Amino acid sequence: MDNEEGVKRCSRCKEAKPRAAFASNKAARDGLQAYCRPCWSAYHQARQIAKGKNVRPRVDTPEGHKYCRSCGVIKPHGEWHRNATASDGLATCCKACKAVRGRRGHLKRNYGLTEAERDAMVASQMGLCVICLKAPAVHVDHCHKTGRVRGVLCFNCNSAIGKLEDDPDVGRRAVAYLEGNAWKPTLVAPGVYRLPS
Repeated sequence: MDNEEGVKRCSRCKEAKPRAAFASNKAARDGLQAYCRPCWSAYHQARQIAKGKNVRPRVDTPEGHKYCRSCGVIKPHGEWHRNATASDGLATCCKACKAVRGRRGHLKRNYGLTEAERDAMVASQMGLCVICLKAPAVHVDHCHKTGRVRGVLCFNCNSAIGKLEDDPDVGRRAVAYLEGNAWKPTLVAPGVYRLPS
């Protein structure tokens, strides 16, 4: 400890720094590590590399920013989700990278597709929804009974199929209705209807 109260000299860089610049060490006489935090970090990283371990790169970031290892960009804290268990209180990757991972995982979990396979399907459809042939194909459609992927649709067409409950008979009645052939049932018994011929 230096003569000044609240200051300690780092054994590695030999600079006098405030006590807050040193991590705690209960085994030390003054209760602090011998190296300041930046020196300890560099020392620890060098040891990990010497052991052949994968070490994240040290990047100087301005106050209120964090380096994303996924995209390699320094972003403000507002671009990160919170993580109470992390030492800095932030997630390990930025919101944009987390969203990309989430979409990739969703495709694999729910449809058994990779992004490349989905993109190939969209390309085979010329990038358009196979039902309306107008809007971009962005939503993977699948059979809810078998799980088989049928194609990639626009939001509206995918929602319409969901509202029709994936039932071809309901779809045929909807088409007939749109063509002006509305179904006019005849009641033959309580709860039993006959289709018109």
